[in-house]
Amino acid sequence: MDNPLTRRRILIMASDGFEQSELEIPLERLQDAGAEIDIASLQTGDITGWDEDDWGDEIDVDLLIADANADDYDALVLPGGQINPDLLRVDAKAIALIKSFADAGKPVAAICHAPWLLVEAGLANGRRMTSYKSIRTDVANAGAEVVDEEVVVDGNIITSRCPDDLPAFCDAIVASLTPASADV
Repeated sequence: MDNPLTRRRILIMASDGFEQSELEIPLERLQDAGAEIDIASLQTGDITGWDEDDWGDEIDVDLLIADANADDYDALVLPGGQINPDLLRVDAKAIALIKSFADAGKPVAAICHAPWLLVEAGLANGRRMTSYKSIRTDVANAGAEVVDEEVVVDGNIITSRCPDDLPAFCDAIVASLTPASADV
């Protein structure tokens, strides 16, 4: 099996209420590609996902957001769900961490409601982005050109709409970390 992300480290930032599939599928896909993944959250222990219409599975937290450093990672993944990004966007350390990844030119991938975090971090203005349909006005009001596409890559910012877009979302993350493959 080809492992294009060997020696790559990726941080997934989430809190309780993350959309189950939007964390688990990228986690599995990126690990299968060879990446080492850490989960950062607002608390230690574990966090609980949201699975369609009820609470889902728990996932272990590797470190606190406050202890995470963008210098230690190659990319940041932000799962959606309604609850998760709403909790994270009011946390100054979470927003500062997102900004530090973006400022370093590292991929920041946000799906579903997670572009709210990009808005809060001041990263939407002048970007071409997509998101879950219910927050598109928020993203547009933050200065983004909002489009209805399964994945949008604008520089180091990757956005997708919903769980149906996870294959394209994961492909875009892998491609962002394997630039040589894009030249083939």
